[in-house]
Amino acid sequence: MNALEWGALFGLESITVPARTQLVQEGSIARKIYIIEKGALRIWLNKNGNEITSQFFFEGKLVASLESFLSLEPSEFCLETLEESKLYVLDKMTFDELMKNDTDFKEWFQEYILDRFLYYSKHVLSFLRDKPEERYLHLLKTNPELLKRVPQQDLATYIGITPVSLSRIRNKIAKSK
Repeated sequence: MNALEWGALFGLESITVPARTQLVQEGSIARKIYIIEKGALRIWLNKNGNEITSQFFFEGKLVASLESFLSLEPSEFCLETLEESKLYVLDKMTFDELMKNDTDFKEWFQEYILDRFLYYSKHVLSFLRDKPEERYLHLLKTNPELLKRVPQQDLATYIGITPVSLSRIRNKIAKSK
């Protein structure tokens, strides 16, 4: 089952949230998991006053400040909508009950955690191995939809550069075609 099917199966609350709404703020404890029915979200952190995006999430994905949600410790991340988003809401109490009583849900969630770990591993490796232009070209190749839906300043922080540097990379690529 995918995340949307879990949301529908358990009759989770559905909410609509405007663009640029922070669902979790840095320093707060995340008490909800969101399943995206429609929209786009990002997880970002604040480093010396600068936002650094660590991941984007779109339809059908589950998103939370998982470290905070699972440990009940303050979040080091902010979770924010990029577009108006329709979300299923899974609260901590319901989550704990599902993990305890539903082996299918528990197995599905463990697979989700593994997928997220693998994603972050690849992302960190790309910062160690690749230049920003290579990271951008990889996104062009593997996820062109992301480039259409994500604001350029958020995309730049995800790649690890300034918006001006991203603009230079995009112009260089456009000229080479």
